[in-house]
Amino acid sequence: MTIPVFYSISDDFTKYAAVSLNSLVKNSNPENDYTVIFLNQDLSKEHEDQLAALGNDHVHVEFFHIDEKLVKPIQDRKENYLRADFFTMSIFYRLFIPDLFPQYDKAIYIDSDTVVTDDIAKLYNTELGNNLFGACTDSSIQYVDKMVKYIKDVPDLDPKKYINSGMLVLNSKAFRDEGFIAHFMDLLEKYHFDCIAPDQDYLNEIGDGRILHLDPRWDAMPNENTEPLPNPGLIHYNLFFKPWHFDNVQYQDYFWKYAKETPFYEELRAELDNYTDEERSEDRAKLDHMLEKEDSTVVDPNNWAHVKAKGERIKL
Repeated sequence: MTIPVFYSISDDFTKYAAVSLNSLVKNSNPENDYTVIFLNQDLSKEHEDQLAALGNDHVHVEFFHIDEKLVKPIQDRKENYLRADFFTMSIFYRLFIPDLFPQYDKAIYIDSDTVVTDDIAKLYNTELGNNLFGACTDSSIQYVDKMVKYIKDVPDLDPKKYINSGMLVLNSKAFRDEGFIAHFMDLLEKYHFDCIAPDQDYLNEIGDGRILHLDPRWDAMPNENTEPLPNPGLIHYNLFFKPWHFDNVQYQDYFWKYAKETPFYEELRAELDNYTDEERSEDRAKLDHMLEKEDSTVVDPNNWAHVKAKGERIKL
């Protein structure tokens, strides 16, 4: 039996994904077998080779090209912008994993801006029961009043139960058996819900009531309002505060520890050194821009809350 772990990346995210992959490999158990699959549309052969070289005898690295026809209904439009800032198709790839890989009844998905500091097999061994997936509460938004208000007013969900989609333990069999993708596509094409985090909002809504909330150590995020966790199993450099753009980010030592062992270390250090204070200010301003979306979505007659109030079936 192999433990399937999926990433979804665009070519320009390869160097960060390499750090995450290296950390996963270094903390893997040689008595287990792991298959790491990178979902992509534009990964260069050079980058494929560099990522593959980070694997070993028990961690196999593979690549899967996402067919344009598969994701064509997901359009480049403002409702699907990540953080109300830009469009990236790769955020939606994770939703298709169960259907694209029917040989797996369970799978792990993790974002590329992560480091894995414990054996990912421990996460895979989570018993999901009848839940659609396991994930961690999104700790990055708990101290952002406007984001909390958005979750209450627009998705009409409990912010304390609103999960981050950067780490998922997928009940792939349930996704397939219950038609998750067909339901997702139907909602997407019918309503084009205006979202701050599109894939994440859809997962929270469709999975409402059937999400297993996991120990927060499996999605530890830098947060200026809290102390770092003492024993993170997976660190997720969520939102705008990346250790390759900002110094003194929580958990940054973990990132640089594993970055040093990749062919991208010098490039990553140069990116940090050359990132300007003006760019950092712009990054912080993007958070305010993201939160402005709450003002428009809360009055949208087709937002999640209004559609649910009309009796539309949202959750599986």
